[in-house]
Amino acid sequence: MDTSRRLQVSRTGQDGEILVMTMDRPRQRNAVDQQLADEIDAAMTELETAPGLRVGILTGGPDFFCAGTDLSLTTSPVSAAGGEYGVIRRARTRPLIAAVEGFALGGGMEIALACDLVVAAESASFGLPEAQRGVVAVCGALFRGPEKLSPNTALELLLTNTRIDADRAHALGMVNRVAPSGQALEWAVQFAEEIVLSSPQAVAGTLHAVNAERARREAAAWAHTELANLHAAASTDRAEGVTAFFEKRQPRW
Repeated sequence: MDTSRRLQVSRTGQDGEILVMTMDRPRQRNAVDQQLADEIDAAMTELETAPGLRVGILTGGPDFFCAGTDLSLTTSPVSAAGGEYGVIRRARTRPLIAAVEGFALGGGMEIALACDLVVAAESASFGLPEAQRGVVAVCGALFRGPEKLSPNTALELLLTNTRIDADRAHALGMVNRVAPSGQALEWAVQFAEEIVLSSPQAVAGTLHAVNAERARREAAAWAHTELANLHAAASTDRAEGVTAFFEKRQPRW
């Protein structure tokens, strides 16, 4: 394992057609900094362009998926092709599966929402605690959450520190398959192998059409998200929320 890297990349499948991308910042619970975002961006470009690749899997390893943006940053790290985290706004014609063990919080949940398909372990949990830190979820949760869960459930997550487990996320439609704990990646590989049996051109055409329509719907939603973020950034709540998080106390608004 290359310890200088924040993303470990390997190929699997009968002919190496599945690209497995594992976020590897365990001490930071896979919080995304610019280096990790850049490495995700490069891996996503490889997935989209390398001959023989058919499906990608993004995971965080056996203990947790991702804690979102590294709180040492003032904004979410971006790339030119992929937007936030190198993946949130990326157009794809090769499917991307999230394999989630443990928690996917804040931007971590937004990464899962940006993926085409989600496999979650029974012990997985999802949450959007940004408002508890005085900030706004800026990586798509304000509109992808209501679309992939339900409006009321998404709003509950966006306004409180509530988390939902894999079974509830599956029942609401965000999660495709619930795997035994410790087997999310294994199940995601099996899922990818099913996709590989389908026509590559048909899969690419389908995903292109789905993503193009989603991009059209989301254009105004991104503008509304940016406006909400500007209002939050102009308040004193952000500094207090982040300080309270690091001091492990309730914020004093």
